Amino acid sequence: MNQVCLRIQDPSLEAYLQIGGYQVWKDLVSGKILPETALDTIKQSKLQGRGGAGFLTGLKWGFMNRDLPGDKYLVCNSDEGEPGTCKDTLIMRHNPHQLIEGILISAYVIGANVCYNYIRGEYLREYEACENALAEAIKANLAGEGILGKSLLINIHNLLGAGSYIVGEETAMMESIEGKRAMPRNKPPFPAQYGLWGRATTINNTETLASVPVILEKGSQWFQDLGVENAAGTKIFCVSGHVRKPGVYELPLGTSFQDLMDLCGGVRHGRKIKACIPGGTSMRVIPGDKLEGLTLDYDALKAVNSSIGSGGVIIMDETTCMVTALTHMMRFYHHESCGQCTPCREGSGWILKMLERVLANNAEPAIIPQIREVAKRIEGKTICAFGEAISWPVTSFIDHYYDEFVYFAQHGKSKVADTQLGFSWNEYMNKDAA
Repeated sequence: MNQVCLRIQDPSLEAYLQIGGYQVWKDLVSGKILPETALDTIKQSKLQGRGGAGFLTGLKWGFMNRDLPGDKYLVCNSDEGEPGTCKDTLIMRHNPHQLIEGILISAYVIGANVCYNYIRGEYLREYEACENALAEAIKANLAGEGILGKSLLINIHNLLGAGSYIVGEETAMMESIEGKRAMPRNKPPFPAQYGLWGRATTINNTETLASVPVILEKGSQWFQDLGVENAAGTKIFCVSGHVRKPGVYELPLGTSFQDLMDLCGGVRHGRKIKACIPGGTSMRVIPGDKLEGLTLDYDALKAVNSSIGSGGVIIMDETTCMVTALTHMMRFYHHESCGQCTPCREGSGWILKMLERVLANNAEPAIIPQIREVAKRIEGKTICAFGEAISWPVTSFIDHYYDEFVYFAQHGKSKVADTQLGFSWNEYMNKDAA
């Protein structure tokens, strides 16, 4: 199987050079590959952003005017905070030089000479790996000042965040880099026109930038052929939840969901899939009966009203209480709201309080549509996509499992424990822990 990002396990410069690392970068600096050619190749490859939004990378780069005088910046978004997602950590830990080469190439193509790799605050090992790799690259004259004997300067700075979820939003990340509180900016203006310190800026995800050297090495058609129509290349999927072999798998887009489940050894204890969240907890849940024949690509997941998102696949078997699962998610999102927008700040709190009332047997069934209505009113009403991150899980959970929510409100306990497990709610809650 062709791998794009997870190519080696040895993070050293020597190991990366042995597989042809930095050759594309050297060809670009020497003039064998022109920046315009590199940009066209990325456009033709149809590489989409791997952080969640899926925006075409070449199109985003094209918004930058390479010849515009003054400072320009590139930001690598390594703040991997989406629950269920753990892919960028492996790239930084095991293959940091490919990421650095991707950053250098991207910076050169858009005309930036300062780059920031903003790393999630908990990723201390990954930060050290990137720092060590950067030191090796600078010592080898591949980054920094006077690159490869040319009058070329590209400085890369690895930054360690402070554990905030909202800083993963690109404009909030820019605020943090500038030393401010991480709060999203209004758009427009967009970062390509007014980004870091008011200068043109491009922000790309870790997996996206790590894909760039391989695409330029092997060609745009090679990358397209790995995937399917409207979904080129490979994608890293992080599988967690009720599977026998949770893990991180790099697969061609268009791979069947069943093939991914086979790699994970299927559902643990021989149970059935009740639901799947395909792209981190901010994506809409997919019921188990809609997974048969499903492929992992943008169009297929859109057809079942969800999205590939960050690739964080969360599997839930039939023992899962959907009321409890959603409450855990909303506790996280309420805690992580930056508080800037009223619908998000207040709405997330109301949703959490109402769900906790259901769990505490202190609510009537009429509260369930009220929860959904509050969530629906948040969607599209906030500066950034955090509103959708709150709304989509709530509305999809209630739409697909409405009876289960109503049952909990009526009886003060999970329908799962009564109808499927044959033991009390308290026993159910403590079963897996025991």
